[in-house]
Amino acid sequence: MATTQDVAQLFGSNVFNDRTMKERLPKDTYKGLRKTIERGEPLTLEVANVVANAMKDWAIEKGATHYTHWFQPLTGKTAEKHDAFISPTADGGVIMEFSGKQLIQGEPDASSFPSGGLRATFEARGYTGWDCTSPAFLKEDAAGNVTLTIPTAFCSYTGQALDKKTPLLRSMEAVSKQALRVLRALGNKTPKKVIATVGPEQEYFLIDKEYYLRRLDLISCGRTLFGAPSPKGQELEDQYFGSIKDRISAFMRDLDIELWKMGISAKTKHNEVAPAQYEMAPIFSTVNIAADHNQLVMEAMQKVALRHGLVCLLHEKPFARINGSGKHNNWSLATDDGMNLLEPGKTPHDNEQFLLFLSALMISVDKHADLLRASTANPGNDHRLGANEAPPAIISIFMGEELTDILTHLGKGEKATSRGQSYLRIGADTLPDLPKDNTDRNRTSPFAFTGNKFEFRMVPSSASIAGPNVVLNIIAAEALDEIATRLEKTSNKSKEISAIIKEAVNKHGRIIFNGNNYTEDWVKEAKKRGLPNIQSTVEALKALVTEKAGKLFEKYKVLTKEELHSRYEVYLEQYAKQINIEALTAIEMVKRQYIPAAICYTSRLAKTIQQLKGAAAPAVVQKEILSKVSDLLASANKKLAALESALKKAQSVGETYAKAVCYRDTVFKQLGELREDIDALETLVPTEMWPVPSYADMLFKF
Repeated sequence: MATTQDVAQLFGSNVFNDRTMKERLPKDTYKGLRKTIERGEPLTLEVANVVANAMKDWAIEKGATHYTHWFQPLTGKTAEKHDAFISPTADGGVIMEFSGKQLIQGEPDASSFPSGGLRATFEARGYTGWDCTSPAFLKEDAAGNVTLTIPTAFCSYTGQALDKKTPLLRSMEAVSKQALRVLRALGNKTPKKVIATVGPEQEYFLIDKEYYLRRLDLISCGRTLFGAPSPKGQELEDQYFGSIKDRISAFMRDLDIELWKMGISAKTKHNEVAPAQYEMAPIFSTVNIAADHNQLVMEAMQKVALRHGLVCLLHEKPFARINGSGKHNNWSLATDDGMNLLEPGKTPHDNEQFLLFLSALMISVDKHADLLRASTANPGNDHRLGANEAPPAIISIFMGEELTDILTHLGKGEKATSRGQSYLRIGADTLPDLPKDNTDRNRTSPFAFTGNKFEFRMVPSSASIAGPNVVLNIIAAEALDEIATRLEKTSNKSKEISAIIKEAVNKHGRIIFNGNNYTEDWVKEAKKRGLPNIQSTVEALKALVTEKAGKLFEKYKVLTKEELHSRYEVYLEQYAKQINIEALTAIEMVKRQYIPAAICYTSRLAKTIQQLKGAAAPAVVQKEILSKVSDLLASANKKLAALESALKKAQSVGETYAKAVCYRDTVFKQLGELREDIDALETLVPTEMWPVPSYADMLFKF
């Protein structure tokens, strides 16, 4: 058991962080590097050479033999190519070297990653460039290998962004620039930078590795394509925050250690709502580092799980009829001198700075709800959004009763007041009075204000958080730009601030909804308000190729229209490929597992019926079961043929959007219909004859 001192020493021990740099770099080199990190000043090769040598020595002391440029292509995963530190000597030996040039730039094959048409197959050259704002770290594997891992951006030979990190860094600069303008206009000259921060909560499932290896659908697709409901699901509501089982606790302990060593502030862990579902939440950090860390969190979860004979499932809906997994993206803006710009203070009604930034978010979310929805679109999330465990596909903001009341008054040009601190009195003398927050929590809201941040609850559990935060940063930058321009032009700041807030409430107040987002009444009300309700990934991604989106991304130099369009092409293609894999997997499982199992059972039943001919007790039950199984078998075989036909049709479609639509409307539909028969068969065929583990096995047997 690790002690408090052990944890303190362990945390960040595998990170070339600021503390390590201070210890190992000459003062002038350290200062030069900090200027690059903090101010964006060019990094000289002289500084890079010294940093690289110190980084190499530190890594070798900790057992590293290789280094890698670690980047995040448009697959949503991470990529790395390992190079040894060795360089040959004239006498046939080697020395360990690592230069500033090797630190700053790498060259992976750009044609082998998704580019959405930005690169042709024969145009292979691409570059990785060191992102010195995200500290280098050491990755350890179960075999004992240690690798110096350098976070990098990834671009093509022509300089176009081919990754998740580049637009994220650009969007951080955009929102910082515009937020600073607002602060300067308000008379605050102190901050030099505004930093977008985020704390992404990560939900996941754990199942026994033995069961996982017997399910081709989990191996190939990350979710169960078939599976009858377990007799028990989540209806007793006894899993959430329940006692953590010893085997899971052991996994969580080792996960904490792995993450802490890499400087990832894993803070909270608990059982989630569904059986076999869990959650980990870190402490807030800058968006760029948080995105890097979340990729490492997902990777570590999967690696550590295997060491415990478990498999970590990150798919948004691995099991039907129980809650799926999401990633709550807690986003805020803070100055470099420690001020949270979304902190209401004790008197939010007269906190002009807070109300302006709140107005900016209200404006931006209402204007660009379609982009926010697109940023969370993937095939897995289509199973989840709108169900009772997730917000609907309609974007709205939860503000809470007090803030809504303040905004309503200001929208009418009336004086607003705050209620001040209130306390919850529980009614037992031994229990203290509890200070209440100024808002309740609304777990049904897709975008909820939770005290000093916004919780964007639609982000898919398996996805990088980079995309959603790029959109949050850039739409906030646009709104803040407009506000700053108005404040800079006016001679009466106070009057203009009131006008901006009033206008934001009256033009964009429709986006505020504090009720239950799960109800059908809200769907109807949202339609009356004119709020978009975009149901599928295929439709959601259209927002990336609108003229409005193109102008927005180009204006703030986050993505060119070509770069933005490439994302549209990549994500549509990925959608079609994912459904294609699911269909092929379903066909194989039905043909080689489910139909043979059902046929074996019908043979057994028929044999029993034959044996009982002329017996005193006729085989009534056996005949009834045989009839049911045979009917389902015939229906499943017919639906299997329909799925194969739909798949063949979809595969023949050439144009990307039309292909994705065909997969959604025909292949995906046929998959669901085939599942109905297979799941019904599972309830009839004896357990020992069913070829795959059941939901009850996977969710409850540890």
